[in-house]
Amino acid sequence: MFALIFLSWFQLGWWWLLIGYALVMLVMYLIQERFIFKPEKLAQDFTFKYDIPFRELFFDVEPGVRINGLHFHRPDPSGLILYFHGNSRSIKGWARYARDFYRYNYDVVLVDYRGFGKSTGPRSESAMLKDMQFVYGRLKEDCPEDHLIVYGRSLGSGFAAKLAADNRPRYLILDAPYYNFSRVIERLVPIMPVKFVLRYKLRTDRWIRQVRCPVYIIHGTRDRLIPISHSIRLQALNPSRTTLIRIPGGGHNNLPGFHEYHNFIRDILKF
Repeated sequence: MFALIFLSWFQLGWWWLLIGYALVMLVMYLIQERFIFKPEKLAQDFTFKYDIPFRELFFDVEPGVRINGLHFHRPDPSGLILYFHGNSRSIKGWARYARDFYRYNYDVVLVDYRGFGKSTGPRSESAMLKDMQFVYGRLKEDCPEDHLIVYGRSLGSGFAAKLAADNRPRYLILDAPYYNFSRVIERLVPIMPVKFVLRYKLRTDRWIRQVRCPVYIIHGTRDRLIPISHSIRLQALNPSRTTLIRIPGGGHNNLPGFHEYHNFIRDILKF
């Protein structure tokens, strides 16, 4: 009798564990954006201030969706770089990286994703990809496509890869990219059934196969968040067009602090 009671309690305990696990997964599904995106929100009347020429851009994608951007411009640029930033802050802070390209006579456009900075609209992977294609199409109206370079940093590398797969820019530059976003989450939260819970897959591994322009991947050898193994695997998917540039000792957020990074950017843009 005691054995039956113990077995009943044991079975009931497993049921509670399963129910608890299911509830945790449901919560993760519902609030995952709080962990993926760390936006800095700006008031609509916020005034940007920089010491190099720029203008503020607004892209009205659809009713209720407006993408905010900054355009750092040269009198006679060699081309235009469309820069997609990482998962935190806003273009207010990311704009400092425009100098890395501006000094080589390139215009630079940075845009904020939905919910970042002054950009508005509900987020989803498909919606954000649509926004970036809209921005690219608008820029292409004023700049020849063979003068457009798409640059994706960390989270932005997936958006950049998708754009390059669907269009014909001059170059695609990926800075600390992921093989696909699911692999990043699986590594950080191994107990999470990513296939069923994660709403953002960002299949860089699928899109890079379709890219027809030269691809340059820059990755630090000591990146703890997204290991360089992600970039090695991406290069193998489109080896004839992809060059992998290793920054010895580089981490995930400090590549601009290495002379090698700036030397490679110079060489790429002057080529």
